[in-house]
Amino acid sequence: MTTVTDPRLYAPATVRNREPIREVLAGVLPDAGLVLEVASGSGEHVLHFAAAFPHLTFQPSDQDPTARASIDAWVALAGTGNLRPALALNVEDQVWPLARADAVFCANMIHIAPWTAGQALIRGAAQLLRAGQPLILYGPYRQDGQHTAPSNEAFDESLRARNPLWGVRDLEAVTAEAAPWFSLAETHPMPANNLTLVFRRI
Repeated sequence: MTTVTDPRLYAPATVRNREPIREVLAGVLPDAGLVLEVASGSGEHVLHFAAAFPHLTFQPSDQDPTARASIDAWVALAGTGNLRPALALNVEDQVWPLARADAVFCANMIHIAPWTAGQALIRGAAQLLRAGQPLILYGPYRQDGQHTAPSNEAFDESLRARNPLWGVRDLEAVTAEAAPWFSLAETHPMPANNLTLVFRRI
């Protein structure tokens, strides 16, 4: 007997935060074009956004084959014409497998990765985007050198215990890293003490 396994992954936080993120994206994404999601994970975010914004084409991506299998399984079930199969994308690669995008979105990556990955994400997005186009980052951030809630501090400690190169990043450090290419245009408070940052390509 052959056992058929379902490759779809489920991230419980996605169900809680996808609609607040969508509300921010509604005022940020362009009227037409291609949206690249970096580190799409399970694929549940991009599935929700593709359904919400049918006038845009969404390109999910992840460096993890298991995540890409999940994304593609969700894409196949969705059956929408504006959601592409997942790309294999490691942000630290010198050349990304995409030449242009009209917006770049990334949730919950830069704190669950070395800081070099966050730096590479910003540089790579700068290569894809043109003046005025958005790089949108979602996740927890320290502000003025302090955590914004005890839960974020505990989360940061748990991340650093798993990997010393991981951790909640300083908003000011991210903004400074982006400064050669981007200006921070909007900062949106989100549920569970997260932020959505909207950078615009200079």
